[in-house]
Amino acid sequence: MNDKELDLREDTVVFEPPLGDTQPIPDLKSVTIPPQEVDAEPVAEAENPEPPAVPGLDGSTIRLDQLPHLNASFVAAQEAAMDREMPQIESYAAQPEDDESAGYIPPARIIEHPRSRMREIKRKLVAGPEKRYYELSEKGTGKLQLTIFLTVVLVALSAGAAALYAAGFVGTERIRLMIFSQVMIMMMAALLGSGRIMEGVGDLFVRGRFTLNTLLAVTFVACCLDAVYCFQEERVPICAAFALEVTMSLWANYHKRTTELGQMDTLRKATRLDGLFRVEDFYDGRPGIIRDQGQVEDFMDHYAEPSRPAERQNRYALVSCFISLAIAVVAGVLNGVPMAMLILSTTLLVAVPASFFIALTRPAAVLERKLHRLGTVICGWQGVAGLLGRLAVPLTDNDMFPRGTTKMNGVKFYGDHDPEEVIAYAAALFRATGGGLAPLFEDLLVSRNGPRYDAVRVRKYPGGGVGGEVEGEPVLVGTLQFLKDMGVEVPAGTMVNQAVHLSIDGQLAGLFAINYNRSKYSASGLATLGGDRKLTAVITAGDFLLNDDFLKSKFGISPKRVAFPDLRDRFKLNRTGPEEGEPALALVTREGLAPAAYAITGARALRTAYHLGMTIHIIGGVLGMLIMLVLAILGSAELLTPINVLLYQLIWTIPGLLVTTWPKTI
Repeated sequence: MNDKELDLREDTVVFEPPLGDTQPIPDLKSVTIPPQEVDAEPVAEAENPEPPAVPGLDGSTIRLDQLPHLNASFVAAQEAAMDREMPQIESYAAQPEDDESAGYIPPARIIEHPRSRMREIKRKLVAGPEKRYYELSEKGTGKLQLTIFLTVVLVALSAGAAALYAAGFVGTERIRLMIFSQVMIMMMAALLGSGRIMEGVGDLFVRGRFTLNTLLAVTFVACCLDAVYCFQEERVPICAAFALEVTMSLWANYHKRTTELGQMDTLRKATRLDGLFRVEDFYDGRPGIIRDQGQVEDFMDHYAEPSRPAERQNRYALVSCFISLAIAVVAGVLNGVPMAMLILSTTLLVAVPASFFIALTRPAAVLERKLHRLGTVICGWQGVAGLLGRLAVPLTDNDMFPRGTTKMNGVKFYGDHDPEEVIAYAAALFRATGGGLAPLFEDLLVSRNGPRYDAVRVRKYPGGGVGGEVEGEPVLVGTLQFLKDMGVEVPAGTMVNQAVHLSIDGQLAGLFAINYNRSKYSASGLATLGGDRKLTAVITAGDFLLNDDFLKSKFGISPKRVAFPDLRDRFKLNRTGPEEGEPALALVTREGLAPAAYAITGARALRTAYHLGMTIHIIGGVLGMLIMLVLAILGSAELLTPINVLLYQLIWTIPGLLVTTWPKTI
């Protein structure tokens, strides 16, 4: 094998450094400014005097009382020296960029230092998430939990009293006492949930939107009006179902607070901040989810925005309110005002199953608890929507095997080359191409105190290897089959799995056995990505040993869910970045594959939980309104007992609660 063989292959990828990255910053003192012809007369020496001599610098003796004067003299001398050098700097800066004869070299591109970026991130985190975290911490959740517990007790008391009355244990002489106790329980529940009721009123008159809490306020007014007719007709009001809805509304508020508290806690503890971005037409026509630098604003500007399911929920609440009023009008026309008030209050209660209040908040809280352990937050509904559909998820070397999980299991040398030279050649190629094996060979080179070489004309071959020139000699590294395909003579019996082979000038020179330790984060991340049929993991790692058989044996994943592009395509995919100003869909504060993978699958599970929850509760509400319409037309109120309405609420609450736990399946 010779140098020409490295140039004849058309499907290789040539690594060239980007412009501006390798240009050294010129030493200003070494720049020689050519003399220029000046028509003016030369300046006399008196006009450009030498700086005054500073005592003490020439070896003379100084006194302590001269120190203030000497400090001022020293500063003046330094300023004079800078003034003499300043014209040279200005003349250098004035050189035109296109004047090659002047010897101008464009300055190197300034690369942002990771520490300065982290200081800026920490400043924003303190001003945003950390400040908000302590605001929520001062409110706490203890009082809210106690309020929820008390409303649950009120539901139990109201249901128990209604059950005793339905069973005949309450005489007719105590019916008014029963009505009064039920109304008092309803008032106490409304008092405990007054914050939610007032929030619903504010949503309508201040924010201009009709929400479930607004419907709860309308339901409370209807139940109060119905209670007046209950005393006249001596029938028990439907208070247990209303207390249950107040409980669910409070529980939804608890979910919102704990979710926001956990998200702010995740961000304020961040030691790094990476964002997940969507790139259209990333691989095989599919959008890709890539990682890049994230910003705190990507989350703070979007996390509180209402989601599309929440908007649909609010529209349903408004429509159900008008339908309930229409049904009550029908009942009033056919059967009188008392019947109309009973139908109105009952229809408002059955139109919205109690668990509808937590249909959106509980899945988000369940998902947040899982993502909090991984140091991940999703940037509101715009983040969830961006992570839906058929996606390609690139996997780098660090995703598959983070630093420290790969180790050198053995080294064998062939030929006449020194072992340190063979290691230096391999390290030079891996340093130029990058990948997960580069740090491993760098550590081996340092431990052997070997020389440090640079590789030129480096190429990646589609057959699973890398080639280049090191110290003027052609070098190849890759799998055993790759070296054979390139015409390298391999001694008989050389067969080692998971090994890097190196050849110098067409002769096998070294064999490096690699041991890959399975990472818990990598295994769990691959497992959750492989569980979604619409997600395709795309291997963009530069390690040519990571093939389909290896991943199947190491992680137990199906190769059908993983794409293995050629090495040249992987290089192009790794250079793909998000568009300028594109907001992040999720923020990851820890390294590893699992935090990013669970953000993707978690968003998709959250959307599924929203969809199923909306469907189940709307079906239950529509069915309840149809039943009330039939009863209003027939004028039958015998079935509208407090126990029957409560049981109807509980029947639809059970599947509603089960659906809200859907994000646990990721």
